[in-house]
Amino acid sequence: MTPEIEAQIAASPFAALGLAAPLLRGVLDEGYPQPTPVQSEVVPHALAGRDVLACAQTGTGKTAAFVLPILQHLAKAPPTGKIQALILTPTRELAAQIGERISVYGRYVGLGHVVVYGGVSQHRQERELRNRPAILVATPGRLLDLMQQGFVRLSDITHFVLDEADRMLDMGFVHDVRRVCATLPAERQTMLFSATIPSSIESLARSLLRDPVRVAIQPAVTTAEHVEQSVVFVERANKRALLEKVLAGEDVSRAIVFTRTKHGANRLCEQLDRAGIGSAAIHGNKSQGARERALEDFKRGTTRVLVATDVAARGIDVDGISHVINYDLPNVAESYVHRIGRTGRAGAVGRAISFCGLEERGLLSDIERFIKKRLPATESDGTTTRTPEPLAFEVRAARPLLPGEGRGPRGRRRRF
Repeated sequence: MTPEIEAQIAASPFAALGLAAPLLRGVLDEGYPQPTPVQSEVVPHALAGRDVLACAQTGTGKTAAFVLPILQHLAKAPPTGKIQALILTPTRELAAQIGERISVYGRYVGLGHVVVYGGVSQHRQERELRNRPAILVATPGRLLDLMQQGFVRLSDITHFVLDEADRMLDMGFVHDVRRVCATLPAERQTMLFSATIPSSIESLARSLLRDPVRVAIQPAVTTAEHVEQSVVFVERANKRALLEKVLAGEDVSRAIVFTRTKHGANRLCEQLDRAGIGSAAIHGNKSQGARERALEDFKRGTTRVLVATDVAARGIDVDGISHVINYDLPNVAESYVHRIGRTGRAGAVGRAISFCGLEERGLLSDIERFIKKRLPATESDGTTTRTPEPLAFEVRAARPLLPGEGRGPRGRRRRF
């Protein structure tokens, strides 16, 4: 670790939470400027070993709030070769997202993890379980199947997370959850996260948690009033061609294009340059000098297009940005609000266009729940597919079914 990185880690606002240097470095790589409220509230208590009952919606940064303390606890404990942490989620989409965050935050820790869910062949999951992961992320149905077949034992669990508990109950998984919990050791740390805390969740929490710390976080941001928002459904392979078409529009005077990864930003910037569209990339791997030069060129108008990761979403304060284009939808819904807030400033009208591939429909649903409205949408050929409308809370059930997913009795989704 270079002295420069050590200094950045020491100065990180996340250091005040009590996180170890390897985890702070992982967070630093992602370019997060400061902890979200749920992270500030939950992480210190979780590091102290307390049970937690948190009321927090998707998009508040709750995944890091439980993943970071688990990684720190397990990194300090002697390896056992057994599953020590279980994170139970209602859907395969969420399970995959949590798995990806574990990889990102724990890249300098070296703990193995496996994600298991239904709707796909379990053979690969069986092979990965044989590698003796320390952390298991799972949906209830597939977990119970693997337990019954002898591929998973939960007798050594020290950390248990139940994520989106209200959604778990809405989908009819309460009995599966209780069956899983009945096999867990009594001596463990448990964290329960839910967007709402109705009486059914209170009852479940009383049966699972011991003297929990209670945390309630409400989203503090709303979407910009002067930003025209829309989404375009487009296959991933066609995103670049669509982007070039949008950027060729005469109304695009200055645009920020957001990608999910640093590598993706670099690659897209190179492709735009080859297409004759001058651009610059700005992300966490760029030196401070390179970032400042790119931003200065963008402000002066020398560079018309800035390709950025979320490290830039809160840090760019430039007037006259006509367009924000979400080439990749963000994993955290709150990031969407910060991204599009770069346009429509000082009373001007801006446009925010989001490209949504089939595999990103779940992320779109998270964003729309967070901002409490549907985005007007078209297909990439310009065909209107829906018009904006108020978003009811039942939008969770309105997302497209995933491959292999169906509906069971009374319209409920079949078990994952």
